[in-house]
Amino acid sequence: MAADIFPRKKPANSSSTTIQQYHQQNLSNNNLIPAPNWQGLYPTIRERNAVMFNNDLMADVHFVVGPPGGTQRLPGHKYVLAVGSSVFHAMFYGELAEDKDEIRIPDVDPAAFLAMLKYIYCDEIDLAADTVLATLYAAKKYIVPHLARACVNFLETSLSAKNACVLLSQSCLFEEPDLTQRCWEVIDAQAELALKSEGFCDIDFQTLESILRRETLNAKEIVVFEAALNWAEVECQRQDLALSIENKRKVLGKALYLIRIPTMALDDFANGAAQSGVLTLNETNDIFLWYTAAKKPELQFVSKARKGLVPQRCHRFQSCAYRSNQWRYRGRCDSIQFAVDKRVFIAGFGLYGSSCGSAEYSAKIELKRQGVVLGQNLSKYFSDGSSNTFPVWFEYPVQIEPDTFYTASVILDGNELSYFGQEGMTEVQCGKVTVQFQCSSDSTNGTGVQGGQIPELIFYA
Repeated sequence: MAADIFPRKKPANSSSTTIQQYHQQNLSNNNLIPAPNWQGLYPTIRERNAVMFNNDLMADVHFVVGPPGGTQRLPGHKYVLAVGSSVFHAMFYGELAEDKDEIRIPDVDPAAFLAMLKYIYCDEIDLAADTVLATLYAAKKYIVPHLARACVNFLETSLSAKNACVLLSQSCLFEEPDLTQRCWEVIDAQAELALKSEGFCDIDFQTLESILRRETLNAKEIVVFEAALNWAEVECQRQDLALSIENKRKVLGKALYLIRIPTMALDDFANGAAQSGVLTLNETNDIFLWYTAAKKPELQFVSKARKGLVPQRCHRFQSCAYRSNQWRYRGRCDSIQFAVDKRVFIAGFGLYGSSCGSAEYSAKIELKRQGVVLGQNLSKYFSDGSSNTFPVWFEYPVQIEPDTFYTASVILDGNELSYFGQEGMTEVQCGKVTVQFQCSSDSTNGTGVQGGQIPELIFYA
């Protein structure tokens, strides 16, 4: 078996393939004796260093990594580690260096520590979704900045409404302002999805407060209220408290007053917050008076509605027109492809209406990427006979990544004659976002870049 890991002659394929196979073998630390003159098999110092990764050969230090009951003993080579990390250099060669053969590291996950060692030994970054945060912690602790940057980039590219709240908490802990800003962009635009995610219940109290204070949170206040109660229920479990209304209010503390309950729709308050049991009788009465009385009582709750986000509109036609025999639908699909140069969140489309007076339309809108449906909605809208566009919204804004083409489609049912766009543009500058358009093979009703339907993309940026 040793000959398989340390072959006596270089295989026909590239040495990088051999090293990669050896890394895979070394993840389990087999402690095998290498073949004679193994050094001659690898032409570069990088490849020879890589052979030492997780290898007991010539190891002069060992690390016992992980919490009690979940430790893993990993070999190391002081010189290699010191070259890769100033913390290891101080640990092994600094003025206060300790000559220990075994070092315990209970606060780092073994898989994350191995990922950091692999970078130091092999100059390779190997990240996984379930260990990237732990790897970032290890990279920060041992001051390995390029690995830390790679972890942050990985997190940014995998950022979504499902994990944005947890990553917001972690980005503040790790003092990564760029990642924090990206998290806020997702939370603001897709607030209702983020608040309903399981990850929201895992955040710490400080992060909860910062989200509840957020002026640009794009969500109904009843959704904010329900999310806070869900967080409180999980927090009671974390603190080993009984799941009672009193304890939920206790763990929320003053954060409860950051929820802008007086700005809810009256129905939402009456059927939701007022019957939750979390509010006192006096608070409930005062808020009802706030809705109905001319002389409003003083409230501890914030009574000013959140600003939310202002949607932007990208209009792709320079003019519109109508004719006696256009635009007809008959169940066919109007479609266009688009790409942006910055991450945005598509909230809906602006659509034309009837050219023959007021009319109601049924619209099925859809957004796809490489054939995969990312969002769709079936709704109705009323057009007043003008050439204006009328917004049709997705249930939740859809996250759009830069430099990738997406397909916007609509199937309309209503008055057979409507306005249509003409003099279409292949590129439109909308604020700080550049949008490119191209024809879609899904379009079976005549819409293309130069003319047709779907005149506007409505988005948050």
